[in-house]
Amino acid sequence: MIDTDVTVIGGGPAGLTAAIAAARCGAKTILIEHMDRIGRKLLSTGNGKCNYTNAVQGVSCYRGENPAFVLPVMEQFGMEDTVRFFEELGIYPRVRRGYYYPASGQAASVLDVLRMECDYQNVEVYTSCVLSSIEKRAHGIEISTNKGAFSTKSLIFAPGLLAAPKTGSDGSAFPYIEALGHHFVDIVPALVQLQGKQAFFKELAGIRAEMALELYIENVQFHLKENKAEVSFAAGYECACSERGELQLTEYGISGIPVFQVSRYATRALHEKRGVYAKIDFLPDLTEDALFALLLERFYVNAHGKDAAQALIGLFPKKLIDVLLKEAGIALHIPAEQVKKPGLWKLVRTVKQFRVDVVGSKGMDAAQVCAGGVDTGEVDAGTLESKLTAGIYFAGEILDIDGTCGGYNLQWAWSSGYVAGIHAAGKGKQEKA
Repeated sequence: MIDTDVTVIGGGPAGLTAAIAAARCGAKTILIEHMDRIGRKLLSTGNGKCNYTNAVQGVSCYRGENPAFVLPVMEQFGMEDTVRFFEELGIYPRVRRGYYYPASGQAASVLDVLRMECDYQNVEVYTSCVLSSIEKRAHGIEISTNKGAFSTKSLIFAPGLLAAPKTGSDGSAFPYIEALGHHFVDIVPALVQLQGKQAFFKELAGIRAEMALELYIENVQFHLKENKAEVSFAAGYECACSERGELQLTEYGISGIPVFQVSRYATRALHEKRGVYAKIDFLPDLTEDALFALLLERFYVNAHGKDAAQALIGLFPKKLIDVLLKEAGIALHIPAEQVKKPGLWKLVRTVKQFRVDVVGSKGMDAAQVCAGGVDTGEVDAGTLESKLTAGIYFAGEILDIDGTCGGYNLQWAWSSGYVAGIHAAGKGKQEKA
């Protein structure tokens, strides 16, 4: 059996940072990864360019049952600490609108320097190392694997959740976490494309433009009956969130950064069997009154013999025109001047409040991250140590924290990994003494 101070399970961004931080504190550290190599998911971040942090930080950039959980962690290792940490390792930033990328433009560079620092700090890395048991003992924690047994003073779980399972995030560590007494907030895909119910998406595939998006979720109310919670009725829909940016229409539904940003709320609601729909505003810079005035001009003043579809050419992509008119109940080839004002108002509302009934997402394979994870109420926010089992720590996506697009999920990985690492090292060395 190999004795060590700190053992890290998971060779992703959080796990690598945790191992480096612990080793820098003087703790004998090993890292266990069940895949044949470390850092697979990191290579795909930022479309291979690795947006590793963002100049804009705050609790509003993070989500979970308790987003404020991130604050004590960020106070110990925040965005500026991250930039210095990577500069020391050789990664100099290229900053675009506050988004930080490595100057090389390659995620592989980030992984390379992390691996080199693990080597320099004498972190022993075991790949293709599969867990078979984890037992809490009086003297520490015993871990059995196909590569042998380990006895450690502190154990850091950083295995990720379920997003992009081909990179190693497959949930295989969950049973060991649950056996230690911890509970998971239900896990759903986040930063993922959403699937629409309507048939018109096959006609709209390929359209990409600046649009505004609102997400509406069914508000299910409950009442107590004989001391048991029971669904009473659905009390309509409420706007849960809104975003604006380049939105993409696909053959299955909607995609793009605005969709990614709201997707965790949609997938959570669908998981809870609640209805979800989105409203798209195809012309967010115009009010409904301004758009109606514009349509009056195009349909009545400057129609010049055009039909309804022709009157919209130049305002919308051609294949979107047909769908908008059909949804508004306007015949495509009716002379533009014959479209009545009530019809134009219906077209205005169709353009500004285009409804998409959301029925699903593209799933874990397509998701960049997950929402949900280990309940943060069971974890000390200052140290990331378990409140239930001494010597157990958590870092990265495994916790019920997920970030918005823009480098926030990686920032959480660096911050939580570093904080878990230094506190696990302190605990491990203290118990060893």
